[in-house]
Amino acid sequence: MNIVLLYGGRSGEHDISIISCSAVARMVSDSHKVTLISIDRDGKWYRQDDSVLENLKKNPNAKLEINADRKNLVSIIPGGKSEGAFIADGKVIPADVVFPVLHGTYGEDGTVQGLLEMASVPYVGCGVFSSAATMDKVFTKILWEHAGLPIVPYVCITRADVNDSKVYDRLVKSAVDNMGFPLFVKPCSAGSSDGASKAENERELSCALMEAFQWDNKVLIEKSINAREVECSVTGNSVTMNQSDPSTVLQSYGPGEIVPKHTFYDYDAKYNDPDGAELKIPALLDDEKLNYIRETAKKAYAVVDASGLSRVDFFIDRDSGKIYLNEINTIPGFTSISMFPKMCESEGLGFTALLDRLFDEARCRFKARETLRTQR
Repeated sequence: MNIVLLYGGRSGEHDISIISCSAVARMVSDSHKVTLISIDRDGKWYRQDDSVLENLKKNPNAKLEINADRKNLVSIIPGGKSEGAFIADGKVIPADVVFPVLHGTYGEDGTVQGLLEMASVPYVGCGVFSSAATMDKVFTKILWEHAGLPIVPYVCITRADVNDSKVYDRLVKSAVDNMGFPLFVKPCSAGSSDGASKAENERELSCALMEAFQWDNKVLIEKSINAREVECSVTGNSVTMNQSDPSTVLQSYGPGEIVPKHTFYDYDAKYNDPDGAELKIPALLDDEKLNYIRETAKKAYAVVDASGLSRVDFFIDRDSGKIYLNEINTIPGFTSISMFPKMCESEGLGFTALLDRLFDEARCRFKARETLRTQR
């Protein structure tokens, strides 16, 4: 297969995307032809020379970069399909499957997915609606709550609320009165804990809200749970699953438990500090709880029409033992210390085999979609 890997992007997770894609590129089976396309911080796409991939595979310390050679600027042709959607320097880039190894805004929020749909090429991961809905933490909570799944109590504040001081004050007071301190404040649609912080009092809450609104126009205030953090990997297609094709069948892996050594599992603990957290796979839970989390992860995945892959994150209240859904990541990290591939590997699905499963599912989903009528 001709595999196109996208990396970089316009989000705050640009650098993490580069690290993730470096790991993915190394682990793609040699039976595939891989083309690398970088996206700079301004959103321009560049085809990378084949020598970049060769060097990456030869040198274990090498990391992908953004080589912004104007002659390699990529053009995208709507309806171009696998054999003509991408063109650089006057040459077609074959794309049997595209893997957008892009985290956060303009990567896993439905924008790139919509572009790939218009180009009519198969791609790894969730579709447009699922990507957009799960990128927004409030809409994810609404969908899960409607399905009867357990979520952490929250209050959502928008930029419009900030612009009306009476509404803003009422919402903040409601959050404090109903949930009490400490509270967690998060941008609704940022990733990797960007803009997230914990508030122990009203002054810290005010500062946390100011910081979060730097990242998004909608901000979430959540009850702080004295929590153990547990994650579960899921693959498959919740909408077009076919038992005769293993790549489409919903499978959960793990779960694994994160024991942070930072205040919480923040950006540094996730990506910069190899000793930022202990990862325990399987999580230190009894069989009943392990099975509950595996099944709930698949339900949460299905409720949002997820496909391809996702990492579903949970909190377990240390005081009450109650299990809550936290969030879902549709393009989870693929770095050397990332939980998603580690949990899959713990169930016997190694990195390279995992990638092949994702490529197969992408083609199956594309084929199922192509059979649908779009006009009379």
